[in-house]
Amino acid sequence: MTLLDTAEKKAGAAPAPAPPGRPARRIPAGVAALRWTALRLLALAVLLAAWQAVVAAGVWPRVLVPSPGDVWQAFVKASTVHDGVRGISGHLLVEHLAVSLRRIAIGTGYAALVGIPLGLLIGVVKPLAVVLEPAVTFLRTLPPLAYLSLLVIWFGIDESPKIWLLLIAALPPIAAATAAAVRGVPTDLVEAGRALGAGSVALLFSIRLPSALPEILTGVRIAVGIAYTSVVAAETINGVPGIGGMIRDAQRYNQTDVVIAGIIAIGLSGILLDALFRGLERAAVPWRGRA
Repeated sequence: MTLLDTAEKKAGAAPAPAPPGRPARRIPAGVAALRWTALRLLALAVLLAAWQAVVAAGVWPRVLVPSPGDVWQAFVKASTVHDGVRGISGHLLVEHLAVSLRRIAIGTGYAALVGIPLGLLIGVVKPLAVVLEPAVTFLRTLPPLAYLSLLVIWFGIDESPKIWLLLIAALPPIAAATAAAVRGVPTDLVEAGRALGAGSVALLFSIRLPSALPEILTGVRIAVGIAYTSVVAAETINGVPGIGGMIRDAQRYNQTDVVIAGIIAIGLSGILLDALFRGLERAAVPWRGRA
């Protein structure tokens, strides 16, 4: 039994009683999943039909709004070797995505290594919060393009400015979520830990940090999403290979179908990445329940 568990018992923490009333009829998990899948497929079919109708009506020129078939052909072109050309800009779509995801992982990883300790300090040490919290808020309000040029001047056009941009974009939400989570730890738990003889360090690592872990992981998940939205900006400078660089090159040549294909690839991979982090949250903090 951990110190947090003991403190919760001493503080009188107990699961909330089930509300009275008649239990609702449970739908089998497989049937519920099938229903939600069918609903999503129906929504997708309606969206594709509306898209095709707009293209067929000629509301906008085909070069500006390509058909779903044109975008599918762009997917195939980007994912295969055609006429001796490898994908788009010399790389397959999966290679562009892999490079961008690697940059996101490195930038967000460094942001977590810095942001979590920083958030703990802000949440626990009041004098440091007075100094550091405005700086975190300042960084959080800056759009990535605002400091990309400065990073290029400092670090050149290779990988360094891209990683720094993603780090700066991802760090504030992690630090802010960690600080808020640590401050939100119930006072009863902290007092119970003190009554059990825990010092400041033991309180931090045995009670405050485990109690705040769900919100910290949520902050990391949000930071990954912010880093993903920033990667296109990061890859506007010498970003090939990379999904943002691929989109940038396609935009220069008015290849709208390739741009849309790249946007869809970013969105789909983002959904998969978010699902992966949700699974990680459930595994790391099972007491939180399902989101």
